[in-house]
Amino acid sequence: MVFIICSLFKIELKMWKITSNKNWEDLEKEFDWVADMSDVPQDPIFHAEGNVDVHTRMVIEELYKLEEFQELDVQEKEILFAAALLHDVEKRSTTEINERGEIRSPRHALKGEFTARNILYKDIKTPFGIREEIAKLVRYHGLPIWIFNKSNPQKALFQCSLEVNTFHLYLLSKADILGRISEGQNDFLERVELFKEYCIEQNCWAEAKGFKTDLARFNYFYKEDVYADYIPFDDTKCKVIMMCGLPGVGKDTFIKNNYPDLPIVSLDEIRKELNISPKDSKAQGKVAQVAKERMKEFLRKGNSFILNATNISSDLRAKNIKTFTTYKAKTKIIYLEIPYKELLSQNRNREDVVPLNVMNKMMRKLEIPSLVEAQNVEYHIGE
Repeated sequence: MVFIICSLFKIELKMWKITSNKNWEDLEKEFDWVADMSDVPQDPIFHAEGNVDVHTRMVIEELYKLEEFQELDVQEKEILFAAALLHDVEKRSTTEINERGEIRSPRHALKGEFTARNILYKDIKTPFGIREEIAKLVRYHGLPIWIFNKSNPQKALFQCSLEVNTFHLYLLSKADILGRISEGQNDFLERVELFKEYCIEQNCWAEAKGFKTDLARFNYFYKEDVYADYIPFDDTKCKVIMMCGLPGVGKDTFIKNNYPDLPIVSLDEIRKELNISPKDSKAQGKVAQVAKERMKEFLRKGNSFILNATNISSDLRAKNIKTFTTYKAKTKIIYLEIPYKELLSQNRNREDVVPLNVMNKMMRKLEIPSLVEAQNVEYHIGE
């Protein structure tokens, strides 16, 4: 197994496509999640064209008509086609009709990100950078319309720019508006154009927002009312390496090969010490508490260490990073990933095998670390 350090925005040279046959009837036969779209209604105020099936087809048609889209290279077109196909994939699970008869799909974009990631990891072999570009396009496809409704539009834009190509997002959002029949269509189109102008003004058009230092970037997202160009004084005293990845990706081996001299706080080792099974959900709080106390021992002394756990939740990572930052420690997140079939194989060879249903559940909740979370983030992707 060879690991490569991968940027989220690095697009691999080998041509990728979600499918070669883009005929809609064939897409319905090939993907059950496409077939599901015909059964999902939409509110006629915003989508008088009909159900999600009709809307998605119209979005793809409008996307291909855009002059800017036609000027893209072939790989970019394939990425945007996949994003358009998947952008409303989870309206199937989130759509509800309220007491006033209004049809709404709350948080469908957020859930759609996780579904897109799983489909492109488990079912359709997709390079990491391309997969995450598509997943984030699904996640943010409504942002150009609603960005100025955010409490802090600038911070929302800067985070978005670190996770997705804003030019691609603009094209997808524009096609999403054109691919519908809505009374507010012209207003929405104006908002999308304002988003483009805002990106250009803030130096985020088709590129990530640049920060003077890694600490400046972290400081901007971690604290309130901080200017993006402000360079904070680096008063950190030690470093914490936070491992991140599903069970069986090889975190122990990676640590042994790359950081053999650093002390480790390992949740798996603590479970063994306390004779607690990973399947005992009620006892995991005790494991976490012991881990927290051991981490604080290192932090009080200003000693660097490694936190070895799955850390697949951004909320959990944030809680730990808040503790590290309080003790003036710098955090480096190292995310590991290997292909799905190899993951299952390595999991079967572990001492504590994670049941397949549990593994799949964890995959559905996996949140890839973002550059907004820590001073440093590395992606080591197994090939």
